[in-house]
Amino acid sequence: MSEESLKSRVENWMVKQMPIIQMHGGTSVVREANPETGQVVVELGGTCSGCGISNITAQNIQRDLYYEFEEITDVQIKVPSTGDMGADTVEGGRGGDLRFSTDSAEHF
Repeated sequence: MSEESLKSRVENWMVKQMPIIQMHGGTSVVREANPETGQVVVELGGTCSGCGISNITAQNIQRDLYYEFEEITDVQIKVPSTGDMGADTVEGGRGGDLRFSTDSAEHF
């Protein structure tokens, strides 16, 4: 068996297990997958930004990654609408800085 990196295995898993994200115009990228610490960071984007069920999607991905990969001990799923990404991301494509979900977006 070839020694494929944890990041590659998680990326391949995301493509196979989560096609609904792409079907709905969302994107996902594995930002970090450290086999020594067990930490994995996945970022959702595209139409996931501002989607009402993106937090449920994130929870499902997190749960399934723990189940599928025994070496994973910490999973962080970053979704723009929850304020987990940097302020250079525009909220829902409408412009302006990303707002945390507890803050008012102050849109007209």
